[in-house]
Amino acid sequence: MSHRLYTLKPTDTVHQARQLMLDKHIRHIPIVDNHGTFLGLITKHDILALSVSELADIEPQERIEIESGIPLSQVMLTEVVVAQESTNLLEAARFILEQKHGCLPVFRDQQLTGMLTEADFVKLAIHLMERLAQA
Repeated sequence: MSHRLYTLKPTDTVHQARQLMLDKHIRHIPIVDNHGTFLGLITKHDILALSVSELADIEPQERIEIESGIPLSQVMLTEVVVAQESTNLLEAARFILEQKHGCLPVFRDQQLTGMLTEADFVKLAIHLMERLAQA
């Protein structure tokens, strides 16, 4: 689970989310208010679905201007399955598989503390396979 979270505010834009994902090599961004309260989530899949196609006959600057005019509050997912830190790992894996968002925000009570992703489970699978190979 990643504890280093990059977050955005609901007033930030689709363009800002795209740039953060590219800059930090992430696919999921929690959306929080000024107090750090979790409000929703935006994913790389959402950004791709919202973005003006690279194949469209518009200039890159025009695409940036369009995406800069769309606040995340209009497009973020607000009904997100979340887990508590005490959630069983098997249960968390099943949630990720079923919800198809590729991540599961993890909370300690009401505070967002981390993000569990598909990549975390791939890393776990690799680790377990390496241990099996050594046995």
